[in-house]
Amino acid sequence: MSMQDRTEASPPGPVAPPVPGEPAPSGERLGLALAVIAAAQLMLVLDNTIVAVALPSMQSALGLSDANLGWVVTAYALAFGGLLLAGGRAGDLFGRRRVFRTGLVIFTLASLLGGLAGSGEILLLARVLQGVGAAIAAPTALSLLASTFPAGPARNKALGVYGAMGGLGSVVGLLLGGALTEYLSWRWVMYINIPIAIAVLIGTGVLKEGERDRGRVDVPGALTATFGFGSLVFGINRAGEKGLDDGLTLIGLAAAVVLIAAFVAIQRSSRAPMVPGAVVADKSRAGANAVMFLVGAGMFATFYFLTLYMQIVKGYEPMITGLAYLPFAIGIGFAAGGVGPQLLAKAPERSVISLGLVIGIIGMVWLSFLEPGQNALAVLLPAQLVCGFGLGLVFVTVTVISVRGVSPEDTGIAAGLINTSQQIGGAVGLAILAATASVITEANLPGDRSDALTTGYSYGLLIGGGIYLIALVVTLGTIKAAAPQPQSH
Repeated sequence: MSMQDRTEASPPGPVAPPVPGEPAPSGERLGLALAVIAAAQLMLVLDNTIVAVALPSMQSALGLSDANLGWVVTAYALAFGGLLLAGGRAGDLFGRRRVFRTGLVIFTLASLLGGLAGSGEILLLARVLQGVGAAIAAPTALSLLASTFPAGPARNKALGVYGAMGGLGSVVGLLLGGALTEYLSWRWVMYINIPIAIAVLIGTGVLKEGERDRGRVDVPGALTATFGFGSLVFGINRAGEKGLDDGLTLIGLAAAVVLIAAFVAIQRSSRAPMVPGAVVADKSRAGANAVMFLVGAGMFATFYFLTLYMQIVKGYEPMITGLAYLPFAIGIGFAAGGVGPQLLAKAPERSVISLGLVIGIIGMVWLSFLEPGQNALAVLLPAQLVCGFGLGLVFVTVTVISVRGVSPEDTGIAAGLINTSQQIGGAVGLAILAATASVITEANLPGDRSDALTTGYSYGLLIGGGIYLIALVVTLGTIKAAAPQPQSH
């Protein structure tokens, strides 16, 4: 009998026992808990993209240089991706609900600081602090979900909604960013987080704390992981901007190699590693993290290319640009929140992920049929619906795999790993694909600039589809083809 069988076949078993003084979860309580966690995940993830459409307004208002403008996005990614593992481990050790609340408070205060920023330096500081708060709260949100919802249909449905938020957040960020910038002010892309975070904080009382790990903090592991992943994100982003022969690029990438190698060595020798061996030993879980890395790489780059195509080539206003992503959001929500959990009850996880990736590849090829003079929305809207639906199936399934079979005290670090995979994958993919598209665009100049840009974007989208193809190969080679677990309602 597998660990999954033991976990799901024994409802009253040892997984996440009730904490003294906490009532047993009722249907109403579970519904409220899901709303709280989903709202938090949506808020934290959408902050990756909500500033994208507002960047020109931020630059104009605060006098940011072109180089510093990129750091409005990168600063958040560096802090978020680099600290996720440490945030997940902190929740396991010090109490997930307490750490979750701490992350939300930091994120809220940082959002207020960013909205009030009177200079570019203050805005960048606020973005770093937002990333720190998100890195603390995001992995503990998923581990709180695992400890609050009993194993079986209820948890799978909750994980489906959570997985949908992971994909929807990026798209909703673009929608909100366009609307807030056009009708209010760029400052509202920061302020909008405050009421959401306060509502989530009020609702955290319904979340179940779960067990704690009685170990200690792996300080060397936390430092090497944080600075290693941070250096990797910095190096990749710098390479996309300045090239691989840039001195700071080489320093960042070299530091990443050294620090990540040191992190692996520390984990192997430490008595209390940040990432317990049992968390990374499972082949399917390792495969799920690899798939999330690759999907993040393709998806973030997709948003980048389509946003530039719509605003630079087609001249769309921020609001129209944001609304154009609505089919993507609908596709992800329909798949991850509805169809995906139903398929998981009837088909092997490997089959569901594979189906989602094949649909995603078709969507990316369709999206690549861009031309400067065409009715762009006629291509973008249906193709994004298809692509979003495919990725929604992937998100829900890899999320289920990422925390299944993990001991209750290690769910935070497992959640941190899957979130880290998406964030680091997105940063790496965006830098590589953006640089590739730029080379292709330059190769088509001199000539019509719109044609050259569109060619670069089209090839970038095609390569993104190729990344999904690699993810499909990884899925077939690592995810077990186990039969679906019977589920009763």
